[in-house]
Amino acid sequence: MATILGLYTLGLIVAIVVLALLMLLTSEPLREYIHKWNEMKPIPGLQGAYPIVGNALRFKTNAGEFFNQVIEGTNEFRHLPLAKVWVGPMPFVVLFHAETIETVLNNPRHMDKAYSYKFLHPWLGTGLLTSTGDKWRRRRKMLTPTFHFSILTEFLEVMNEQAKILIEKLEKQVGHGPFDCFSYITLCALDIICETAMGKKIYAQDNSDSEYVRSVYKMSDIITRRQRTPWFWPDFIYNLLREGKEHKRNLKVLHLFTESVIRERAEQLSNSDSDSETDQGRTKRRAFLDMLLQATDDDGNYLNQNDIQEEVDTFMFEGHDTTAASINWALHLLGSYPDVQRKAQQELHEVFGSSQRPVNTDDLRRLRYLECIIKESLRLFPSVPLFARQLCEDCHINGFKVPKGVNAIIIPYALHRDPRYFPDPEAFCPERFLPQNSAGRPPYAFIPFSAGLRNCIGQRYAMMEEKVILASILRHFHIEACQKREDLRPLGDLILRPEKGIWIKLQNRVLLNRNSIESLLILHILFN
Repeated sequence: MATILGLYTLGLIVAIVVLALLMLLTSEPLREYIHKWNEMKPIPGLQGAYPIVGNALRFKTNAGEFFNQVIEGTNEFRHLPLAKVWVGPMPFVVLFHAETIETVLNNPRHMDKAYSYKFLHPWLGTGLLTSTGDKWRRRRKMLTPTFHFSILTEFLEVMNEQAKILIEKLEKQVGHGPFDCFSYITLCALDIICETAMGKKIYAQDNSDSEYVRSVYKMSDIITRRQRTPWFWPDFIYNLLREGKEHKRNLKVLHLFTESVIRERAEQLSNSDSDSETDQGRTKRRAFLDMLLQATDDDGNYLNQNDIQEEVDTFMFEGHDTTAASINWALHLLGSYPDVQRKAQQELHEVFGSSQRPVNTDDLRRLRYLECIIKESLRLFPSVPLFARQLCEDCHINGFKVPKGVNAIIIPYALHRDPRYFPDPEAFCPERFLPQNSAGRPPYAFIPFSAGLRNCIGQRYAMMEEKVILASILRHFHIEACQKREDLRPLGDLILRPEKGIWIKLQNRVLLNRNSIESLLILHILFN
């Protein structure tokens, strides 16, 4: 049976390639393809690129193995300014040096997302993450005020409330040995984004089996697998395959979730007497969705239902998955480096003392070492390990001519390990990001939130949330990592995740401090 399926798949691939060749032979795409192939010959790249399918036959199917393949490739070409790879008929240049990346990200002409982002459109539409040209510019201008600091400050209460629930959940793991903390953090982040983005409590932390979270993970894997498999690109073929049907099932879950919340929130707003309406004695909180429903463009036009849907889907995905991954990687690193953890807890003691009060905006400014820890975690494990742009005009990158229409893959995971700017790059050293140690470092050497005009609109939101959650955990627990770095096996999906989760052990700091005091008293009695 397996042999028959293998032959069927091979036959299907051959048929697609032959069909593609027949379509190209008399068309403009063929001339473009040949032009790019010839123009890019001087650029070094992967061996074994075949016509039409490119290097795709060499790509590993497993997400962990594929990401490892990418990193091995960047190590192999580390001494070169750029490399090329063909994914099907699409040429890509691979960039992982600050100076070559700046050439692309700092040029307002290269604002369009790469071809591979089209496979995100069924899920996220052409919202802020995936849109291009005038639509992106209008939408960015319209949405920027929703991320103003004064509005973000209103979300701090939600973050503190959900962090408190997280601590209660983690308390139950104290003294019970190693456990995977990844889902705990993810569900907390999901509760935060649902309440801040959509104004709805979903109590994800009380439902450890979230269908939405499962569908996000599955969809991320499905999309990245399709991106690197060109024979899955044509919709009329993909929709007939098992993979395409699974894509459709998960898409339905994701859209039904956000559609229902948008509809419910719109009804609430239309029935409200005023913006100062109170709920159980408290002023009703604003949410991103409220602002989307009321936002207008320069011509006074409101966003339509489809516009709102694609932005909410984007906020939901980008706003919980990236942040959750970043916090989890930070917990592993803190648990692996006790000295760093002690320094962070000393800073927390200086800011909070022995109080259990929530984090406020002044605290966020004072937690400077914790911010260095977050940045160093993002350096080693950027939430988005790679992203891509389309070059919208012919350009020269470090002496090589790259023709218009080529896609540029930017790999922060490799960029952040450049020994010129980060000596001993695999070491976890938060002090790298102290002001005196950051002076002179090129701005494009560290880009966890992208850079240039299309940098992440939500980076202040993300940093705020990460500080609140990490501060809450470190104030209550001592963390011990139960995995070595080499055991983590990062998966290069849309978001960088560990293949088997983040396993840690927790000890209650109150009990630890009490035991330390008791030990000191016993020593004092014995020796006096």
